Formats: sequence, structure tokens, C-alpha cells
Amino acid sequence: MLQEIIDSHCHLDFPKFNRDRQEAIERARHAGVVEIINSGVNQKTNLSTLELANEYGHIHATLGLGPGVATSGSKEEIEGILSQIEQHIEMAISVGEAGLDYYHCRTDSGRARQLVVFKKVIEIAETTDSAIVIHARDAEEEAFKLVQHLDRVVFHCYSGSLETMKIITDAGHYVSLATLVCFSKHHQSLAKYIPSDRLLIETDSPYLSPRKGRNEPALLVDAVTVIAKLRGIKDSEVARMTAENTRQVFGL
Repeated sequence: MLQEIIDSHCHLDFPKFNRDRQEAIERARHAGVVEIINSGVNQKTNLSTLELANEYGHIHATLGLGPGVATSGSKEEIEGILSQIEQHIEMAISVGEAGLDYYHCRTDSGRARQLVVFKKVIEIAETTDSAIVIHARDAEEEAFKLVQHLDRVVFHCYSGSLETMKIITDAGHYVSLATLVCFSKHHQSLAKYIPSDRLLIETDSPYLSPRKGRNEPALLVDAVTVIAKLRGIKDSEVARMTAENTRQVFGL
């Protein structure tokens, strides 16, 4: 069993875990996943994430407002989520996920809405001195420019370029690789070059499974093995350094 693996981003509260959530959490423990960070994306999942963290001592909540919600949500809904994050942030370890998704949003008006909302989430991170978890897709450079002045930043499920990754890590921020690294050549190239003190790992489960079907935190071991081979180090070293980095950025 590997020691000290931390899944830095997942969604165990999502409906795909309704039938076996407890069992999935136990499988993660048996696989060596000692801590799990569960991220909210809207009002409902922020609440369920807090409930999960309250029930399990090794699960930690982040409170977010995803770019998809920013695009489609009403003004009242957006304001309600922002207020919710502010009111409950002391019960969480970070703000996020939040950011810009230009892959799914192609319209100028939708992207403009995302930008306005993301800036408001950044303000909460600033005023509460919180870490922030960034969702950026086809918008990594723009997201970086908005958060580069913050102290504790994680680009979750990073899929951007090597060049932008270097800019992000040179600024002292963190990059999290999802289990995509098990089958994506681009993510494997990233895994070779992310500085050891800036790398986090995640499943983003229930998505991005390295095996057939639904992803879950226990399967993070697959990513550890792949990254270790790519970097020419032991699995245990990948587990150790990524856990250390996760604890550093989130203050665990």
C-alpha cells in the first residue's frame, strides 16, 4: 500500500456516488489515499461538500462557483452562491473551484459573464486570505493574469501548455494533474516537467477514469505509478511530494 496519497480534487458528493459513497471512501483508504479534497461548484454542491467534510475527518471542503454556473446562472443565483461562500469559508480549506472555461463557452457574452463572476470569487479569496482552486480550460493564461498576485493558487486538472505551466509554477503557484495522465500524451509530457515542489495530483472523480467506468479516489494510485515512471522515481516519492505540496498550499 502506498502511503500519504492525497486526492487534491474530487466530487464525492455527486449523484454518481449515491449508491456506494461509503464504499468508495473505504476503497480510497485501502488504496492509501489518506486525505481527500472535495470541491463545490454551486450552491447545492457547496452544501453537500460541507456535509461530507463534517462527516469524515479526512475529507476537506472547498466552496466554489464554477464557470458553467457563472455562464448560465441568474443574477440572484450568482449572488446567493457568492454570499454562501463568504458565510461558510471558515468551514472550508479553500475557495473554488472557480475560473474560466472557454472550451465549453464560445460566446463573447458568456465569457464576459464568467470573467465578472471569477473576479468576484477572487475578491473573496483575497479578503478571506484563502487558497483558490482554479478551473481554467482554453483560458489558462488569462486566469493566471487574474490570480498571479495571490499567495496560494492551484490550477486544478491542468491541461494547458508547457509554457504557461512554467509561468504558473515560476510564480510560485501549483499545478494539479488529473488521472488523465494515465492515457493522455499531453498530460504525460506535463508530468515530466512540473517542478517537484509545485505538483499536485487528483482524480476529479467521478470524471476522467483511468479505467473503465466511473472514476473514484482509489484510482489515484494509477496516476502515481504513471508519473513515477515518467519522472524516473519511485511511486512512494511521487506520493510523498504531492501530499506535501497539497498540505502546504491548503494549510492541512
